[in-house]
Amino acid sequence: MAETLLVKKYGNRRLYDTERSAYITLEDLTRSIKEGRAVTVADAKTKEDVTSFILTQILLEESRKREFLLPVPLLHLIIRFGDNLLSDFFENYLQQILKNYLTYRAVADDQFRKWLDLGNEWSQAAGKTASPLAPFQNFLDLFSEAFGKAGAGEKEKEPSL
Repeated sequence: MAETLLVKKYGNRRLYDTERSAYITLEDLTRSIKEGRAVTVADAKTKEDVTSFILTQILLEESRKREFLLPVPLLHLIIRFGDNLLSDFFENYLQQILKNYLTYRAVADDQFRKWLDLGNEWSQAAGKTASPLAPFQNFLDLFSEAFGKAGAGEKEKEPSL
């Protein structure tokens, strides 16, 4: 499987997968991207790169299914400042922010998984010993003796009515 999937877009809005030599739908292309494939979409006639347009179309189709993509105020800003301010933000910052978020999430998930495994291993090891508190028994006995004597002494000091 090639690293980048080349798709040709024809004038009738049909998409052609050059790897499988077959026409595909936007859903097929979405599935390939979700599986980790990078795609390049070229206009079959002009050879112009239309990847951005097709990927935006996929996002719009996905948002239509969920009835939400971006907050309305943000959409207004995108339309108002489109090519100037937001294109720089999207090209330079948003991509890095998303990459950092995904990296952080993967690290946090991995750490949480390690903690769960450690907890399971500890529980299994504790269950194999005669008593989980056996190493601390002498220490705990000191407290039970001290509180037992103090509790008994207090009862004797209570005045009778």
